[in-house]
Amino acid sequence: MITIHRISGALGAEIGGADLSQNLSDAVISEIRQALLDHLVIFFRDQNITPAQHYAFARRFSEPEEYPMLKGLDEFPEIVSVVKLPHERTNFGGIWHSDTTYTEAPPMGAILVARELPPYGGDTLFANMYLAYEALSDGMKAMLGGLRGVNSSAKADTTKTREDRLPEAGKEESKRELCAIHPAVRTHPETGRKLLYVNYGHTIRFDGMTEEESAPLLGYLFAHQTRPEFTCRFSWRPGSVAFWDNRCVQHNPVNDYHGFKRVMHRISLRGARPF
Repeated sequence: MITIHRISGALGAEIGGADLSQNLSDAVISEIRQALLDHLVIFFRDQNITPAQHYAFARRFSEPEEYPMLKGLDEFPEIVSVVKLPHERTNFGGIWHSDTTYTEAPPMGAILVARELPPYGGDTLFANMYLAYEALSDGMKAMLGGLRGVNSSAKADTTKTREDRLPEAGKEESKRELCAIHPAVRTHPETGRKLLYVNYGHTIRFDGMTEEESAPLLGYLFAHQTRPEFTCRFSWRPGSVAFWDNRCVQHNPVNDYHGFKRVMHRISLRGARPF
C-alpha cells in the first residue's frame, strides 16, 4: 500500500502513499513499521499535519513520552520544540548521539516534523549501528560483549547544545545529572540483530573503569560508528517528517545555517530497557 525508495546503501528510505493527517489503516501502519525495521530511518514528504495529527500518528507505534530536559507544547507536553534562533550559534543536540540513553528505558524511536526551515542547510545525518557493529573484528566484538557503557545527561558537549533552550523551557530534571548503564553491544528486541550501543553524546565511560581508562576505546568507537559508509543525509523541505529507530540509529543535525531560524517538533516513543 506504500511505496519505498531507498536513499543510501547504509540506511534510510522515503515512504510514499501515506497521508499522515489521516487515520491510517492497521495494514498501512504495519507496512510503515516494517519499513522502519528494514531501513532504520524513514522519511515522508509533503505532509501537512497538525500537532494533534502528529501525536495521533505517533501513538500507533508506541506511547509518546515527555522529554526529560525540556517542557513540551502546552496542549501536547510530549511534543518538544527543537529550535535554533537567528542570533544563536549552537543548535540543539548538534552532535552524534542516540536520544536519552541516560534513562533506564531510552525511547524506541522519534518522529520529527519540520515546522520552520532555513533557506539552506539544517540537514540531519543518520548512522546505522548494525553496520558499525558488524564491521568490527571478532576480537573487538568479544571484548565489547562483556562491557557496559555508563551514560550521562551531563556530558559537557551535550549540555552546551541545550543551553539556549533551558531558560524558557527547562525542566527540574535538567538541573541534575541523569545516569544509566547499558550494554555496549545491544540486541534489537524486534529484529534480534546485535548493534553497537555507545554514543558520543552521552556515553562517558565503561562500567567498572575510569573515564581515563575508557577514553581510548570509546574514542575509537565514536569515530568508527559514524564512518561515511554507515550513514545517510536527509535534506529537509516544508512538510518533511523523519521517523527513526532510536535503538539502532544515531543522528546528528548539521549546524550550517547561522542567522536563520529552524523549528522542528519531536515526539519520543516509549521504549524498553536495553539488553
